[in-house]
Amino acid sequence: MEKPQGKLEVILKYFSDFTPTQLGQLEKLDDLYRDWNEKINVISRKDIDALYVKHVLHSLSIAAEFPFHSGIEIMDMGTGGGFPGIPLAIFFPEVHFHLVDSIGKKIHVVREVASAIGLSNLSTHHGRVESVRGRKFDFAVSRAVAPLKDLWSWARPLLRNERKMESHKNGLICLKGGDLSAEIAESRLRPHMREISSIFPEPEFEDKYLLYIPV
Repeated sequence: MEKPQGKLEVILKYFSDFTPTQLGQLEKLDDLYRDWNEKINVISRKDIDALYVKHVLHSLSIAAEFPFHSGIEIMDMGTGGGFPGIPLAIFFPEVHFHLVDSIGKKIHVVREVASAIGLSNLSTHHGRVESVRGRKFDFAVSRAVAPLKDLWSWARPLLRNERKMESHKNGLICLKGGDLSAEIAESRLRPHMREISSIFPEPEFEDKYLLYIPV
């Protein structure tokens, strides 16, 4: 069986300042997701062996670009099995993450994984993003859930129109792949785009992009 540090090799290639607690949390993700995937298919079975590069590191491309600080509140729209929310919550223990998904069994997995690794900066909501009431966030994140125009229409009413970070205004951050030209044109938005392969030069990230739309 691969040693825990070996599992995290691709993460530690790009990030080096984890605490022992964070390393322990990251290490536990492999066994937890393998176990849950046997019961509920939350990750593509062909991807489970590439959990750390295709799911964890992919999620952390947001962390590489956005240095969130204490007090910031972030909503993960359509989190599925907890991506990008769980890796980001591990990376930023002083930031609060609210993970939203309409599929109950996926939110159940998120809650169980978060509890198993001791994440105290994470809450969940079972329902569509439109059903989130009485909450405002500084950022919304999402990973290949819906067209950009829909993500923006769901996120915009829930975002505070202010700046919490010196480097970035509040806004929507999403991870997407493929040819996005038609989707962006249809949205009538002008997102800032960054090729993830320019952040993490791994073959898995060819044609993968990080999009950011400030409020």
